[in-house]
Amino acid sequence: MRLIAIVLAFQFHLFALTVRVAAADLEDTLLSARHTNSVPTPLFEGARDPEIVQFVAQILQRQHYLRMPINDDVSSKFLDRFLDSLDNLHIYFTQADIQEFEKYRYRLDDLTLKEGNTTAAPIIFNRFRDRLNQQNDYVQELLKKGKFDFTGNDRFVTDRKKLPRPSSIEEARKLWLDRLRYEYLAEKLNKVTPEDIVKNLGRRYTRVLRMINEYDNDDVLQIYLTALARVYDPHSDYMNKMELENFSIGMKLSLYGIGALLQSEDGICKIRSLTDGGPAQRSKLLKPDDKIIAVAQSNQPPVDVVDMKLNKVVEQIRGPKGTEVRLTIIPADAPDSSVRKIVSLIRDEIKLEDSAAKAKIIEMPLSQKSPSGATSTRLGVIDLPSFYSGFELEGRRGSGEQKSTTTDVAKLIRKLVKEKVSGIILDLRRNGGGSLEEAINLTGLFIKEGTVVQVRDFDGRVFKDEDPDSSVLYDGPLIVLTSRFSASASEILAGALQDYGRAVVVGDSSTHGKGTVQSLLQLKPIMRNNGIFMTNDPGALKVTIRKFYRASGASTQLKGVVPDLILPSVNNYIEVGEGSLENPLEWDTIPAANFEKVGQVEPHLAELKKRSDARIAKDKDFEYVRGEIERFRKAQAEKSVSLNESVRLKEKKENDDRAKARKKELAARPEPVWKVYDITLKNAGEPGLPAPTVRTNTTASASAASGEKLAKVDPKKTDAKKTEKPAGHGAGEDDDEDPDATPVDIGLEEAKRILMDYSQLLGNGKGVAVTKPSSASSR
Repeated sequence: MRLIAIVLAFQFHLFALTVRVAAADLEDTLLSARHTNSVPTPLFEGARDPEIVQFVAQILQRQHYLRMPINDDVSSKFLDRFLDSLDNLHIYFTQADIQEFEKYRYRLDDLTLKEGNTTAAPIIFNRFRDRLNQQNDYVQELLKKGKFDFTGNDRFVTDRKKLPRPSSIEEARKLWLDRLRYEYLAEKLNKVTPEDIVKNLGRRYTRVLRMINEYDNDDVLQIYLTALARVYDPHSDYMNKMELENFSIGMKLSLYGIGALLQSEDGICKIRSLTDGGPAQRSKLLKPDDKIIAVAQSNQPPVDVVDMKLNKVVEQIRGPKGTEVRLTIIPADAPDSSVRKIVSLIRDEIKLEDSAAKAKIIEMPLSQKSPSGATSTRLGVIDLPSFYSGFELEGRRGSGEQKSTTTDVAKLIRKLVKEKVSGIILDLRRNGGGSLEEAINLTGLFIKEGTVVQVRDFDGRVFKDEDPDSSVLYDGPLIVLTSRFSASASEILAGALQDYGRAVVVGDSSTHGKGTVQSLLQLKPIMRNNGIFMTNDPGALKVTIRKFYRASGASTQLKGVVPDLILPSVNNYIEVGEGSLENPLEWDTIPAANFEKVGQVEPHLAELKKRSDARIAKDKDFEYVRGEIERFRKAQAEKSVSLNESVRLKEKKENDDRAKARKKELAARPEPVWKVYDITLKNAGEPGLPAPTVRTNTTASASAASGEKLAKVDPKKTDAKKTEKPAGHGAGEDDDEDPDATPVDIGLEEAKRILMDYSQLLGNGKGVAVTKPSSASSR
């Protein structure tokens, strides 16, 4: 059995039951009306499901870090996890439903281990579908009447996770009504017409129902077995074939397909965007908003994909490199919906460059000439969104170029050094983790040999993962920028560089606190080794097997990494991090490893803090952040939102006035005096610098976890899940820009000032670098 040790981004598998409302043309409206009462996909148990279930259960109790047997206690928690994974806000299942399901509370252990019996899963899931149907019927009826009262003192509780489930359908209907009133009022406050409100909300609820009705047995089995895994800890999951494929894409940052991001609108698969350089874009035969209605493989007949689940459509479009796929489309600019066009494409490897490491050089004027006579200085910023690597699915190894975070970052560092930056900021604020090996190797670019991380097994054995290479790629001034969303592998790197005194860690009050190791066990080879041969891919189990400890001996679990310099941020008060998840493993310590500290940071830390604190105290941007923190904490304490239109209009006016004043203040500022040069993996090897990026004081910065955009988190907003998937494109979802978000990346701005101070205190403003041999960067 091959164990692939990985450190994975934290994943939240709660089902958001609202989806984005997309603009629709007349044809979409007709399709929506035709499919309002969507037919649920029958849930037929797969012939090999019992064996999959038993293997997953046996692996969990034998290989999970806790070595916890599946017994009555686990069975009880298993039932609760499954119910909450479907209805985490406690608005669908009634107390009578729960009482009916109580018969499974202490039986799931035996049904799972001894029989591989999943009878409870479709029964409970179908009841969930029934309740969604009832909600949809009730909501559509209320919308037809269109009469809602917003004059009283009613309040809507946005988070009911810890509140009792409704005692009856009647009480559930009251919750559904309050939720609809909340959504209706939100639209009304944004000056949407009553007719459009009714249409938008009606379509939204219909779309949610359609999405749930499209779930098939594989989807339900994934939810069910993941619920069992989550009894052990929040990072163990079961992945079905499609989820495993997407995981592989996310780790490799590449896939084989046509290079198009798809979305589903009312049962129609629509192209949202095309990947630069992908087969779809190169063909010049496809464009955004084209509708795909059939897919054919090479010389095979086309398969109608209207009303087909989006995952299934994506699965048909992806395929081996060099193979043909034929799409039947309705062009976006077709004069009428009867027009059909067949487009033939040859699949190719799609590089997901947006998720790879990238950098920028910021050229800033100095307030006075340096001793060398320089009037400006250059700072380097490396944005690393994840620790990707060449993970391969079973049976597909050796296909395509192997991605490496370390190789990519080393390439960027060499470019920054060549352009004489006086220091580097490594931005990990949106880095949720990835490959453990890459985190260790990347740390080795900044330190001599030594322990990077310690790992403890379930039986107490401790292993030290070290950087064996004494060479250093970059030894100049280094800032590591973190947030509450920096997790897992990024915490290992930040913790190691902090322990060695190699970098100043700056950011939110702590990182996420995910200090556990997961192994991804692909079930097909495991089952084959046990004499069970599967023609279909049974998926994989991601299971927690070890815990991380820093070189200093402290675990990163729960507490994360506390920065040397903590910046004010709303993130410091939001409910996020390992401690907010169900069943996190505890924090503890082990003996420190023997390692040699660099000691660059400690002599200057007090002075850096003094200077930073003085700036923050009088900085206008941080004054704004402090106001946002106060507003957020007040809203957080209230836990509900008014359904009185007058009250909400007053609140909205105050918010709008504050946003306008902020934008006016920003617009009145002089244009930035610095220049920014964007460095990509493509242009890092080219001589000189690209043209500077045009920047103004109203240009939005890149998404940043402790920047001002995330300082505007609203605890009253519900999550929205977009129904869109990458078919030969990115393995994630694009975030819509918040129209009220202001452009200043406050955390990065202060990090730049800290780096300039640090560089000056170290007395090596040029950023000394000793180049490693080229072979060392791909360890």
